[in-house]
Amino acid sequence: MKTKTLAPVILTLVMACATSSFAGEATEIKWSQVPAAAQKTISQNMGEGKIEEIKKKTRAISGKSVTIYEVHARKPDPGGKKFEIEVDESGELIELEDE
Repeated sequence: MKTKTLAPVILTLVMACATSSFAGEATEIKWSQVPAAAQKTISQNMGEGKIEEIKKKTRAISGKSVTIYEVHARKPDPGGKKFEIEVDESGELIELEDE
């Protein structure tokens, strides 16, 4: 009897944990861990900028789960303005944003 009662509770907890860890958790990674296609797009959009941080995260886009590589960088000019580049695994540019 206890097993039947606990099963729905355990299943709910497992699903909640899986969903929260899947929905947008970002992990800091190194340049060497970024796929070649994503590296190419990032490099094309970096100019002379300097990478400060790279994060890998998962996001739902058009109902599909997509791995995103988010690069935080700084422009080389005297002000060193920060900017962010987001690309997917295939190298498609998702977002280019000045901070």
